[in-house]
Amino acid sequence: MSYIKHVRDELEKRNKAAQMGGGEQPIAKQHAAGKLTARERIDILLDKDSFVELDRLRVHNCSDFGMEKRRIPGDAVVTGHGRIHGRPVAVFSQDFTVFGGTLSRVFGEKVCKVMDMAVRNGMPVIGLNDSGGARIQEGVDSLGAYADIFLRNTLASGVVPQISVVLGPCAGGAVYSPALTDFIVMSERTSYMFITGPEVIKSVTKEEVSKERLGGAETHNETSGVAHFKAIDDKDALEMCRKLLSYLPQSNREKPPSATTRDLPGRSCEGIAEIIPDDTRKPYDMTQIIHKVVDQGSFFEVQKFWARNIVIGFARMNGEVIGIVANQPKFLAGCLDIDASCKAGRFVRFLDCFNIPILTFVDVPGFLPGTNQEYGGIIRHGAKLLYAFCEATVPKVTIITRRAYGGAYDVMSSKHIRGDFNFAWPTAEIAVMGSDGAVNIIHRKKIAESADPEATRKRLVEDYEETFGNPFKAAELGFVDEVIEFEDTRRRVGESFRILRDKQASNPPRKHGNIPL
Repeated sequence: MSYIKHVRDELEKRNKAAQMGGGEQPIAKQHAAGKLTARERIDILLDKDSFVELDRLRVHNCSDFGMEKRRIPGDAVVTGHGRIHGRPVAVFSQDFTVFGGTLSRVFGEKVCKVMDMAVRNGMPVIGLNDSGGARIQEGVDSLGAYADIFLRNTLASGVVPQISVVLGPCAGGAVYSPALTDFIVMSERTSYMFITGPEVIKSVTKEEVSKERLGGAETHNETSGVAHFKAIDDKDALEMCRKLLSYLPQSNREKPPSATTRDLPGRSCEGIAEIIPDDTRKPYDMTQIIHKVVDQGSFFEVQKFWARNIVIGFARMNGEVIGIVANQPKFLAGCLDIDASCKAGRFVRFLDCFNIPILTFVDVPGFLPGTNQEYGGIIRHGAKLLYAFCEATVPKVTIITRRAYGGAYDVMSSKHIRGDFNFAWPTAEIAVMGSDGAVNIIHRKKIAESADPEATRKRLVEDYEETFGNPFKAAELGFVDEVIEFEDTRRRVGESFRILRDKQASNPPRKHGNIPL
């Protein structure tokens, strides 16, 4: 046998061993659990034949507990780069068939290498998570590798988009890498995230809870707000990730990608007037308004199932990507509470990091009252959203659809915190508070001393609404740039973003601000 044939045969053997991961039995077990393998996931995620693997032949260097006899090329993670929609991305896919996907020193080094490459070259990082956590046999070496990854997540934050797709277990310290990324996609039934598992919780607190109830996709999408998207299975999660990336730039040095649209820039927003109820106390669905204004079929909602009193997501306006933040009157009357403030505040900061203009729809009666909110720190959490809007220098367009009361008016991208174009519909009410509450405070004595308190109160409420229950006072003061007709909304928003396309704005020089965490 020639030397060349010998080394080529050796290379083929090692490559085949890497491709097989943990072997046929663990792969069959993975499939039986309703999960794809690490490489199958990459094939779905990336454009066809675009994946270039790195460090395929690396093996762990642990010699304790007999580990020196169990070395598999590639160890427990597949890393490399490829393309999504023709644009380059860095990817790592944890392989549960190899040592349960546990993280070793070499595993960590492989992940750090592709993350460093992504930051240097300006491309998103996608992590496919399916791991048993730290590799116990390596002890602190494994823990150190986790910390190395956490550092990269932090340094890459705001530089390149980072997406975590959780498709299996992600527990203990391992959860902090996804938590540091921009978006988390979780698959139903197969994925879970928690710091301490059900067994530990039972031994410490006597609570009994399943893995799914403790940290499954439903829990983190609906209760905790840790996750941003809920998928049916692996394939759905990976397709969701591809869709998300279609709205994102490669890095903070670029603008998001444009797309062609058949929707007309000057299309009239017919039917909006029918959506808004005559009675300001009645709810309506703000997403119906959003769909009528943005390019048809372009709205992609984020964190749809958590803090539902506020809506966030991506859309396109005349083919250009924008971010949407909107109060949702269908839930809690659109009030801002702790969860809504955190949800919207973080999203606004993401949009500002990556040069994505913000369109805000306002229908907010105020901050949610109650001892639970006050004790939970609504002052601190509400300030996060205020801080985010104040800090953002991207183009900001605001539409006040109905109520804009009190401090919540200020917070929701008002003119006072550098809103570029602020419009109101004729139905807008901009005031310190609603007419009932205002009259009860201002005219308490007059009502009490009246011969017919209820009739007096009703007349005073009508007078207050006539004076303040409209957008005209704010327009007179210049706090609203224009009161526009419902049907003109798309045209005016599109014109505004075109004018703001090359907007230049900056904040004072500083290391970083101190957001009220």
